[in-house]
Amino acid sequence: MIQSRTICATVVLLGATLATAAAPAVAAPPAAPAAATACPTGWGSGDKAAGAATAESVRNVRTGRHDCYDRMVVDVPGAARGDLGYSVRYVDRLHQDGSGRHIPVSGGAVLEVRVTAPAYDPGTGAATYPARAGRPLPGVDLTGYRTFRDARFAGSFEGDTQLGLGVRGRLPFRVQQLDGHLVIDVAHTWTGAAR
Repeated sequence: MIQSRTICATVVLLGATLATAAAPAVAAPPAAPAAATACPTGWGSGDKAAGAATAESVRNVRTGRHDCYDRMVVDVPGAARGDLGYSVRYVDRLHQDGSGRHIPVSGGAVLEVRVTAPAYDPGTGAATYPARAGRPLPGVDLTGYRTFRDARFAGSFEGDTQLGLGVRGRLPFRVQQLDGHLVIDVAHTWTGAAR
């Protein structure tokens, strides 16, 4: 009795398998082509600056990768957008404020990023951002970035914090002031097309 049930179950499964195999294959609808990312253009590579200052301190610097650009964010918690002054420009060599010491930065071009906020507590002088002059930015790993090549701390002197950002070449960039953050985006190309 058990043997005949097993034979019947096997015949039913075999029939279902053969019916499925004999049915015509139905092709899945073709996948829609991936939409090309339209990247912003018109940023230019000229100097960019905003005159303002804050006593709030730099607490962190971080980076991120996007389809059209690489991004650096300087975190200055408590600073209002209009109080975050800056100067961002391409330089031939990065020289530390105060001492004039040359700080080597790898890449085809060097962006000097100055934020008018100290990387120390103005009341005590204690560091609020754990970076050392001439060294890579702590916690920043640029492996796999299309544009960024190096990121160095130059120092914090008389209320300004100075960073060096090594990039692949002299590419367009923009700077955005947000509450508590200064954002620097460097485009991957001049053409405005993502790859």
